[in-house]
Amino acid sequence: RGRAMHDLRAALAEVTRLKERLEAENVYLREEVRVAHGFGELVGESPELVKCLRLGERVAPTDSTVLILGETGTGKEHLARAMHNASRRADGPFIAINCGALPEALLESMLFGHEKGAFTGAAKDHRGYIELAPRGTAFLDAIGDMPAHRQVQLLRVLQDRQVQRLGAERAIAVDVRVMAATHRDLEAEMEARSFRQDL
Repeated sequence: RGRAMHDLRAALAEVTRLKERLEAENVYLREEVRVAHGFGELVGESPELVKCLRLGERVAPTDSTVLILGETGTGKEHLARAMHNASRRADGPFIAINCGALPEALLESMLFGHEKGAFTGAAKDHRGYIELAPRGTAFLDAIGDMPAHRQVQLLRVLQDRQVQRLGAERAIAVDVRVMAATHRDLEAEMEARSFRQDL
């Protein structure tokens, strides 16, 4: 009986050792797959995508403003969300705004907010999308579709970290990281003077 107990203990010790080794290998292999082929929920093997994911991974921990260029449907918002989730702002909100989908008449109010009485129908103060992302990220999709006079307001957010609601006398300080995306050729847009070079 003593020999059987000894063998059983030895077998259990071996199983425990193999289990720990398997768990360690599993962690290692998962990290290898993540490093080689993915970032967040994005995975791929093409050299262009891997290069893009590596760049996103390097930029994610910073507070830098980010511009993502790419064709429609290529996952620009997914990349921005992955960078947000890997940043120190991950606990804050990720607010995605499609600038091309908002009518120009509403764009200022929706992005920057408005004060009560700023226009007919403004019955109360309204915080814009930029204000709704404190200590988080505002993702501005289709930034190339934003009219030039709204680009000036966005530039103020980026430079001064302030937003001025429509009808307000004073600007409001904001702690938000801005990421933007477009499928447009911004170099051509700048030459055509439809997109601000300083932005």
